[in-house]
This record gives sequence, C-alpha cells and structure tokens, in this order.
Amino acid sequence: MPVPQFFKIGEYAAMPKPTFFRLPKEKQDTLIQAAKKEFSRAPLHESSVANIVKEACIPRGSFYQYFEDKEDLFYYLLRLLSRKSKEQFISTLQKKGGDLFAAFTEVFQFAIQDIRNQENANFFKNAFSNMNYKTENTLAENFFEEDLKKQDLALLRSVNTKKLNINNERELQDMITILEAVTFHNLVQAFARELTAEEALDHYLAQMELLKKGLYREPSPAISGKK
Repeated sequence: MPVPQFFKIGEYAAMPKPTFFRLPKEKQDTLIQAAKKEFSRAPLHESSVANIVKEACIPRGSFYQYFEDKEDLFYYLLRLLSRKSKEQFISTLQKKGGDLFAAFTEVFQFAIQDIRNQENANFFKNAFSNMNYKTENTLAENFFEEDLKKQDLALLRSVNTKKLNINNERELQDMITILEAVTFHNLVQAFARELTAEEALDHYLAQMELLKKGLYREPSPAISGKK
C-alpha cells in the first residue's frame, strides 16, 4: 500500500520530542490548548512562544524540551486536528453503511459549521490565510491510508463497493484521495470567500454530483469514425 506524500517528506513530519509524550495527559492538553489560543490570536509567523508558555504556565526552557520551535508545535496541532477528522470520518462512514459520498457529504457539512464556530474561526482563518505547501499537506494529510495500514483493511471493508464503479482496491484508494481533495478544496474556498453554509454546500454537492456521473463522455461512433 503506497505511503502518502506527507509521510514521505521527513521534514514535514512535525512531532513533539519524546519528553512531551512523557508528560501527563492533562499537561499535554494544557500546552496544546495554549498553542491553539496563540495561533488563533495571530498567524504562525507573528505568534509568540512567550505567550504560549505564559498561557500554559510552564518555563520557556521546558517548551524547548518538548518541541524544536513554534513551527513544530503548530504543525503538530494541525496533525491532531487531521486525526480528529479521520476518526469522525470512519465513524460517519460506518453509520452511512459504507456509502463514501454520503459520508463525505455529512463530514463536509459538519466541518463547515465547525470552522465557523467562534472558538475555531480565528485559528482556521490564520491557517488558511497563510496557506502553503506544508500547511496544506498537513491539513489534507491522507489520514485514510495511514489508518488502513494500521487496521489491516478494516476501513476498506467498511466501504460499500457495490455502489462504486471501481475494479480493485487501488482504484478505491484513488477514489478516496480524489474525494478528500475535493472536500478539502471546498472547505478552504468556503472560508476564504466567506460563503454561507448553504452556498458552500451547493458548490460542494454540484462537484460531488459531477464525480458521481463521471466527467468524460465517449464520442459516438459517427463522431469518432467508428462503424
């Protein structure tokens, strides 16, 4: 099973140092929440480690025992959000009886509301307004394939392939990747263009319908010259 691009690029795999994982869960959560508050206040390049450690009530020196720098903490936070989305998607897929399109649509609707909550709005605004290759790949991390590796095809078996025009497992993986990309692109556009939830959903459903129907119409025999 191919490794997603995100995991192929070592420099992007921002992770805390081992000392962070030795902290009690409560202290880990406190530091993460302090980081989210600071990255909601300002974009990454304007954010301050001093504000994070003050909010988390830890010495500045301790921060660097847990993370290399604020960039590591920022991208680790994005990865946590991506994993949360992964868990929600798997649960929704199972609830929808393995219907990929229905699962993606429900998750999209939930995400539109979630990123507009005041608690999350400023964070996503700063993340999206400073979108770059690294940010996009972290947010759009192909969490599906990672989970497939860990769960030995459990997720693939949850998909109702009878509804899909695919021939093998690789085509199913490719379809998931395409749907993930369309979903993420629509989320970014909805936020950047300040679309209403209804407008965002209309755009998204129109694109999903195109994918359901297929985008290529084979020429008729008369046009192609075939008899």
